[in-house]
Amino acid sequence: MTHTTIATHSGTFHADDVFGVGVLMGVFPSHTLLRTRDKALIATADFVVDVGGTWDAASGRFDHHQRGFEGARPPRLVDGAIVPGVGYASAGLVWSAFGAAYVQAWAQTHGHSLDEAAVASVVNTIDHSLVQYLDIVDTGQGDVAPGIFGLSSLVAQLNTHWLEEQGLDLAAKAQLLETRFREAIAITRKFLDHAISKKVAQIRAMDIVRQAPRLLGGKLLHLREGGMPWTRVVVDEMPEVMFVIYPDSDGNQYQIKTVPAEVGSFDTRMDLPASWAGLRDQELAAVTGVPDSVFCHLNLFIGGARSFEGAVKLAELALG
Repeated sequence: MTHTTIATHSGTFHADDVFGVGVLMGVFPSHTLLRTRDKALIATADFVVDVGGTWDAASGRFDHHQRGFEGARPPRLVDGAIVPGVGYASAGLVWSAFGAAYVQAWAQTHGHSLDEAAVASVVNTIDHSLVQYLDIVDTGQGDVAPGIFGLSSLVAQLNTHWLEEQGLDLAAKAQLLETRFREAIAITRKFLDHAISKKVAQIRAMDIVRQAPRLLGGKLLHLREGGMPWTRVVVDEMPEVMFVIYPDSDGNQYQIKTVPAEVGSFDTRMDLPASWAGLRDQELAAVTGVPDSVFCHLNLFIGGARSFEGAVKLAELALG
């Protein structure tokens, strides 16, 4: 494996250089990290993040501070109007060049096989939900999380302050800041990796949901695993499905869940019967005739029974 040198500036760090360096460290695990302002040392590095005055992905240069820099994501169409894309900081520059390689490296490490379309979907999702906000904060395009709420602000808290530095010489201060920088990278990569894992799980779940058996004339979808994201597939692709059943996380009951009319909506295609609202156990069993009934939520969007057969019977009754 090729050994690389990854350089970034010394001194105070921010989320964009932490993120950019972290991504490169993940793609090139055999590396030397160099934090410096020495131009000669920077020039010898294989990759340079947030310093150096050059943006050229082909030569591994990812700075955005130079005069005339106008790097930005492509414009978007929003409500019929063209909106400029979010400008890049170093986090976005590195992610646009090496996001796919990072996702592929993560997938290989965790035993997942992702095709090109899946990798692109993960990369775009992470950029949209995380990376662009690091860029927005770093470049002063906006304050997306006031106070110390938000990853950019929390990363900044890891920088040393004067009270911690009292009594330390320059070398000791630099070493402490280096330690904090690496801590920030580890924390940031942990959040990034979990975000990737969640998106991969969503992608893998889509095919499982599509292939899941449909009961009661196609109106009831049966998922054999609980906790699987199903809403978007069912809402977008299964207009005939009214309810979904699946085992709960404890494995001691089956839950019946209504399908929202739209993703994110509290309106449903069909509610559970109003006469079940708020009932539990024997009270619900007396109304439904299903002896192992467990509960029905007061707002009629979820209910349950101890057995699969009981949950199916509840769905059948709800469908009328």
